[in-house]
Amino acid sequence: MKGETPLDDFPRNLGAEQLMALDRVMAIAEFELDGTLRHANANYLQLFGLSHDMARGRKHRSFCPQALLNSGRYSTIWSNLCAGNPFSGPVERIRDDGRSCWLDATYSPVFNAQGQVQHILKIATDITDRYVKEQAQQEHLTRLTLIADTSDAALIISDKDSRILHVNRGFTRLFGWQNEEALGKAPIGLLAPHLPPEFSENYHGALRAGTSVEREEIVVGKSGQRYWVKVISNPIQDAQGAWIYTVSMLTDITRSKMHEALQHRVLEALARERPLTEVLELVCQEVERIAPEVTASVLEVDAQGLLHPLAGASLPQSYSQLLDGQSIGPAAGSCGTAAWRNAPVIVDHIAQDPLWKEYRHLVLPLGYQACWSTPIRNSQHQPIGTFAFYFREPRAEASQDFHQKLIDACTHLCALALERESDRHRIRQLAFYDGLTGMPNRALLRAKADQAIASAARNHEQLAVLFIDLDRFKQVNDSLGHGAGDELLRTMAARLQQVLRANDIVGRLSGDEFAAVLTQCDADHATSTIERLQVLLAEPLTIKKTSLTISASIGISLFPADGQDLETLLQHADMAMYQAKSTGRGRFCFFSHEMNRVAQQKLMLEMELRSALQGRQLRLRLQYQPQIDLATGELYGVEALARWTHAEIGEIPPAQFIALAQEHGLTAELGRWALDEACRQLAQWRREGVGVPAVSVNLSPTDFQHLDLAQMTADTLHRHGLQPQDLTLELTESILQDANPATLKTLHDIHRQGVRLSMKDFGAGYSSLSYLRRLPVSELKLDPSFVADLQHDEAARSLSSAILGVGKSLHLSVVAEGVETDAQRNLLKDLGYPAAQGFLFAKPLHPSELPGWLACNLQSRAPAAGRVPTPGGCEFIGP
Repeated sequence: MKGETPLDDFPRNLGAEQLMALDRVMAIAEFELDGTLRHANANYLQLFGLSHDMARGRKHRSFCPQALLNSGRYSTIWSNLCAGNPFSGPVERIRDDGRSCWLDATYSPVFNAQGQVQHILKIATDITDRYVKEQAQQEHLTRLTLIADTSDAALIISDKDSRILHVNRGFTRLFGWQNEEALGKAPIGLLAPHLPPEFSENYHGALRAGTSVEREEIVVGKSGQRYWVKVISNPIQDAQGAWIYTVSMLTDITRSKMHEALQHRVLEALARERPLTEVLELVCQEVERIAPEVTASVLEVDAQGLLHPLAGASLPQSYSQLLDGQSIGPAAGSCGTAAWRNAPVIVDHIAQDPLWKEYRHLVLPLGYQACWSTPIRNSQHQPIGTFAFYFREPRAEASQDFHQKLIDACTHLCALALERESDRHRIRQLAFYDGLTGMPNRALLRAKADQAIASAARNHEQLAVLFIDLDRFKQVNDSLGHGAGDELLRTMAARLQQVLRANDIVGRLSGDEFAAVLTQCDADHATSTIERLQVLLAEPLTIKKTSLTISASIGISLFPADGQDLETLLQHADMAMYQAKSTGRGRFCFFSHEMNRVAQQKLMLEMELRSALQGRQLRLRLQYQPQIDLATGELYGVEALARWTHAEIGEIPPAQFIALAQEHGLTAELGRWALDEACRQLAQWRREGVGVPAVSVNLSPTDFQHLDLAQMTADTLHRHGLQPQDLTLELTESILQDANPATLKTLHDIHRQGVRLSMKDFGAGYSSLSYLRRLPVSELKLDPSFVADLQHDEAARSLSSAILGVGKSLHLSVVAEGVETDAQRNLLKDLGYPAAQGFLFAKPLHPSELPGWLACNLQSRAPAAGRVPTPGGCEFIGP
């Protein structure tokens, strides 16, 4: 290509003016037979975005898309051109920037004088914009066609005479008619022949007026199957506004419509808390309205597998009554078998089907020929009922899908209603009944008792409230396990209910505690009832192959004398029960107001003891009683004794507040306090130069069950700068019966630290040499009862001597307690007792009194180097 494309080089059969006109409006190019570009006009170069230099030597192939080149079609077209065959049509070409353009192109072979093809002339017009629009329109039409044919919605095009012109594939899929079968038919007559003539008149009138019509109808398909559809009909008008076509779209809404039609009324009834039978009757009524050919019924299946009619108003009452209580089974009609199989059962011929052999005489006289029953399942997929269709006419196969959708909707609603009723029953059980025994719980007991008390008040009657606590229930639970304990509670609950009258009220409060309200009952009748009850409760029973005899402690309060409401009466009966239990097992006791006064005082003391232990008052304190070395007269040690002075009551005996601490779980806290305070005081005496050899502190047996006691003791000694030999811990003989393995470990841990252990009140309780041999004690304390009888009782002297001998043989120190006379001291000294304590020497002293007492009565001194002091024991209850 050299310079501008000269026009005179174009074929001579074109005139100059023609060439000039073509050159102005067309893209023109000339190619060699091998495809090399010979010439190109300005339009061609501009179209492809090329300069003359860029176009020079370009091959025709370089303007073509790769897909065309790969197809083989390009080679065929070019070969035909070279053979003298022209080509024209739309072609896609590639611009220099890589974008496509569409050309309406004509390729013409140019011949020489000898008729041979010399080169190829191309004349083209850019049609890119038009082609893109046409392609977009074509794609849009294609998409519309695909949508119309693949959509589940059915489309009908009909003329102004309501004759079908076209139906889409969705119509064929839904209703069964092919396009050629539906042509010329009236849509209403084809799909809904049951609609009255006035409907068609109104429908056509609206379309003529240019108004769209939207409606929901039940229609029938080619095979007789029924559908619930939503129909939208739009009129199409010509330029003059005349109605010429109708386009109708039909959507299958069978399932959703069934749910809507059923749920609207049923769920509203559920929301209004309507009775279960009323809700299920609504289901049956709606079904029979939608499908008049069926009679619907609902049966419940109880936990024992028995059927109970719940709904089915169209069935005779006599038939429903005959079904009540029938068992489900492998051949129990349609419903009983469906529940048994947990699967639908369809019987088309009741008269011949063996499933109905035992029941057909009940239903055939009613005119029913077939029955379709479906189980109603709960959330665990278990049958809780059945939903059945009865048919008077042979069941139509074409309606099966419609009926199935109806059944699916109904069984869902029936399951919802039945489970709601079950949940309500379960909630009532959980809210008002004890899960273990089935007896009323505290809430229901209170509600019933309040009614009974109100009735008694109106009628000026008495009633009794019983608080019943089983004796030794914890031992059964601990030894035989919780399963045995549960079985025992169920048995005792059943026995309670056997004794009480129908109008009495009994319930379980918690654990092994029960309560009963005896209506129209005075003290004599209550006594008689309780005596019969205790006899029945005490009858032997066997649990886990173990024979048991159980008793109960019972407290009684009377209305109106002991209270005007249940809580007060229960509280007073509870107090009486504890009073009964304190006198022995299997007893009963009536409430008294003196008992209430004592209980209130006890509660007040408990609260104030807690306050004292928390340091809120200083009236809880330790006093110290000296222990004397009988041989030398020197101070042997001191025993710390807890004392409590109440602000209003005054001095409270140690026996009383120690028992209170044990009852309410305060002994550990009291023991920690006493240990810390005693060590603190000993350290203070040492700093002040008061020669106290050692201090003893008494701990409760339960304290030794705590594995951290040894570490806590060591920490306390270290905190106050004391040595282990400065401390003795006293324990009572009751520890010999402690079966807790932690106790023995704790005792050995303390002993290994060097802290001495002393067994107090020895000889008066559970003394056992075999136990004593296993315990790491360092000291025995003779019980004060022996000391009191030394002067007048030879046996007391002999036993005291024997105890001393036991101590010596086991290399234990022995200390006598309760020495009050010189004669007792002399006898003990003669027997060989090394140390003693008692009022003869000193009463328990305030810490500030001890130095003065020592100065007046003894030559006190600190323990000599290498001497291990042998203090007495720790005691909470005093001398």
